[in-house]
Amino acid sequence: MNRSIVLVLMTVLTFTLAASAGSISGKVSGVSGESVVYVDTIQGKTFPAPAEHLLIDQKGLLFQPHINVVLVGTTVDFLNSDKVAHNVFWPSLMQGTKKLPGKNLGTWPTGEKRPYKFDQPGVAALLCNVHPEMAGYVVVVPTPYFATTDKSGSYKIENVPDGQYNVVAWHEGAKTQSKPVAVAGDTKADFTLSK
Repeated sequence: MNRSIVLVLMTVLTFTLAASAGSISGKVSGVSGESVVYVDTIQGKTFPAPAEHLLIDQKGLLFQPHINVVLVGTTVDFLNSDKVAHNVFWPSLMQGTKKLPGKNLGTWPTGEKRPYKFDQPGVAALLCNVHPEMAGYVVVVPTPYFATTDKSGSYKIENVPDGQYNVVAWHEGAKTQSKPVAVAGDTKADFTLSK
């Protein structure tokens, strides 16, 4: 075989092996409703934040969507679509058992929106001091490998490079759980959460 053809084939094979990616799928049980599953911090890796902002609407006296997952560095636009003034604040940003300072974005009228860049991983429990019954969540994750479960608890995280990871399952009102997962092609990881 011609030497240049061998070199081309070896280069293609090297890139194919280096770029092999799989998925992590499974089920989160023990809780009802949506959960978030994500690959935790990968030593020595950082990921660029998306340029596109996520929109969380305050509509019908609800944060919509109720649960939001964003990569660290993402800017979230908080819109008020109701006919009344709304406020957005979170008392703290929870990183496991560690509490980082929260933020109050203030109160604003119908049609206005306020941006906020989430630059630390953790969970922000969104509240409105005008309407105490309103609640929502922003789960800020350190990698772009995440998924929200469907109502039955099933999830699938696509395009995860083969390797060893710590995978975390979060659900509002339940204890967060993590486990080591070795990704090699399509991999399964189930979680059972408890209050």
